[in-house]
Amino acid sequence: MWDILIYAFSMIMTGSLLFLMVYSIITLSDLECDYLNAQECCSRLNFWVRPKIVAQTIIVVGFLTDFNWWLALINVPAAAWVIYEFVKVPKGNTGLFDPTEIHHRGQLKKHMRNFVIFTGWYLITFFFYLYFMILAILKGNPLETEAPQHVNKF
Repeated sequence: MWDILIYAFSMIMTGSLLFLMVYSIITLSDLECDYLNAQECCSRLNFWVRPKIVAQTIIVVGFLTDFNWWLALINVPAAAWVIYEFVKVPKGNTGLFDPTEIHHRGQLKKHMRNFVIFTGWYLITFFFYLYFMILAILKGNPLETEAPQHVNKF
């Protein structure tokens, strides 16, 4: 039962992270098309950096509590990358997304590439968690009985 809850919770967290990645791609596209100014775009994106770190870390910890080593190991690089990006922010910047540097040195394209990669990652892992949750639910094979009365055997 615990593994079903872990997979369902991971699906919910991954689904919310997937929506967050789509929101971030749309926000960066709006900046690229000059629908948003850099200050507003970066403040919107910086607001979601810490929740993304927390969600990715909770997914790893959830799989560790279920002793599901393979899924925890698969999710560690994504969690490590998100934490690394947050830690490597230079002193003096307003956050991971800085309005004064977002248009310099291809920062906009780099952030867009990272969001697209994470969108693909979360999409793939969402369906993995769905598959594993269905397997965990059907582990006892609740549809099969010993002697069905309503089925004719040939």
